[in-house]
Amino acid sequence: MSGCGDSSDRGSASVWSVGALAALLTVAVAVVHLGGVAVARHQAESAADLAALAGAGRVVGGEQAACGRAGEITGRMRVRLDSCRVQGWDVLVEVSARPAGPVGRFGATTARARAGPR
Repeated sequence: MSGCGDSSDRGSASVWSVGALAALLTVAVAVVHLGGVAVARHQAESAADLAALAGAGRVVGGEQAACGRAGEITGRMRVRLDSCRVQGWDVLVEVSARPAGPVGRFGATTARARAGPR
């Protein structure tokens, strides 16, 4: 009988290593997906701000011109324009963006913006 340990301990370090690696990979994948959600949120916020500003630049032409321009901007930024309306001289928009990957099945992130001469 040679060695210090019991023969029943053979290979247990491999099992623990595989378990630790699986846990680490699971955490890494979760962090990547949460990063995708943050990117989608920032994209929606930026698109809403820019669409509202672009619409405010065309508000003199009426709601159709202002919201048409806001729709062009959101289309180029690959987000969906959920609503657009003109209230006085202000343009109010609401947009949504769906995160990429499997986390996008849980829903979209939304953002609102308002722009006008004030």
